[in-house]
Amino acid sequence: MIDGALPYLRCPVCGEGLARSGDQALQCRQGHSFDIARQGYVNLTAGRSPHPGDTAEMIADRAAFLAEGHYDFIAAALAEMVRPDDGLVLDAGTGTGDYLARVLQSLPDAPGLGIDVSKPALRRAARAHPRAGAALADLWRPLPLADASVSVLLNVFAPRNGPEFHRVLRPTGLLLVVTPAQDHLRELVGRYGLIRVDPAKAERVAETLGSSWRAEGTVTHRRTLHLTAARTRTLIGMTPSARHVSWDDLRAAEITTTAAIDLTAYRPV
Repeated sequence: MIDGALPYLRCPVCGEGLARSGDQALQCRQGHSFDIARQGYVNLTAGRSPHPGDTAEMIADRAAFLAEGHYDFIAAALAEMVRPDDGLVLDAGTGTGDYLARVLQSLPDAPGLGIDVSKPALRRAARAHPRAGAALADLWRPLPLADASVSVLLNVFAPRNGPEFHRVLRPTGLLLVVTPAQDHLRELVGRYGLIRVDPAKAERVAETLGSSWRAEGTVTHRRTLHLTAARTRTLIGMTPSARHVSWDDLRAAEITTTAAIDLTAYRPV
């Protein structure tokens, strides 16, 4: 539900606060109105059309893969990093909302908000947790949130807008960034020619965040995944490689592969 996040939302046009205008819209005092889709997410793009993000097929693959628990270790690692707090939890690039839901389970009084540019993703994220709202918003533009309104900011396999993250996070807030480790899915990469992890990934993450952040440490988490041929195809389908693979030529097979991620905690300087 979007209502828990309402006190923190701001109009993307004028910056005023937002309130319910009937059941299907939010509106600011200046009269700018934003539709709530029947699936529950609100469009806060202010009429702009950001890139569409992940396709319905990619999101369906991701939902099926996550539902089987293959990436539960990532959700658990995020939940273990947070401490009791009643402030807003923001998931920037939320996808299906699974990671946001897991963190909210460990913070029983906190509202949550997932933002993404993919409408198929937001249709699922809006239903991920009773305290999780969902909003269509572009991470590369000013975020529709008040200054210093977020207590925990999640960023899992998603773009990073360092200045905007810094603006919306409380001075005592926590930014948790998940990126693929160097050996993430190495067996799949080798067999199917998937996109490789940039060797300078850590340096690029620090560069995109900027000098306003202090890294408190990075922990690498690994799991061995035993995948059927069907789930191998699903996993490939939910990654950026899905846009580059020739599905007609791909003959997915049963495989054992390594899932490895780096989880870095940041504090605003």
